[in-house]
Amino acid sequence: MDIFADADAFRIAGLPLHPLLVHAVVVLTPLTALAVAIAGVWPAARHRLGYAPPVAALLVAGLVPVTVLAGEELADSVGMTPAIERHEALGEMLIPWTIALLVAAVAVAASDRMLPRLRHTSTARAVAIIVPVLAVVTAVGTIAVTVLTGDAGARAVWEGV
Repeated sequence: MDIFADADAFRIAGLPLHPLLVHAVVVLTPLTALAVAIAGVWPAARHRLGYAPPVAALLVAGLVPVTVLAGEELADSVGMTPAIERHEALGEMLIPWTIALLVAAVAVAASDRMLPRLRHTSTARAVAIIVPVLAVVTAVGTIAVTVLTGDAGARAVWEGV
C-alpha cells in the first residue's frame, strides 16, 4: 500500500499535519545549520557537539520532504493561490539545501577524524579550508531559504485571510 496515495496520511484526527511539521522545520533547521557552521569553524565546538550535527542534519533532511508532501496535500484541499505557489516553490528549494547541509555535517565530522591522520599534507590543508567553507555556505543558504519559505507561508496564511 502506498501511504502517499492516501490523503489521510498527512492528517491527524482529520487536521492537516503540515502546520505541525512546519513548526518543527522552522525550529530544527536553523538550529542544525548553526550547529554545523559552528562545528565547521570551531574545533573545540566540533569535539563537544560530536555526532549531534550530522544526526540532526539527517533528521532535517528527512523532515523537510515529508513537510513538503504534507503541504502539497494541504494545498490540494484548500486550493492553490499565487502566495501558496510561491511558498511551495521555496519549500521545494529547501530540500536540496538540507541535503547539502547533511553532506556538510558529515564532511565536518569526517574531517575531524581525517585531519590528524593526514598531518601536514596538502590534502590536510585543502580539507581544513574547504570543509569549514562548505559548512558555513550551506548553513547560511539553508537558513536563508528556511526564512524565505516560512515568511512566504505566513504571508499565504495571514494575508489570504
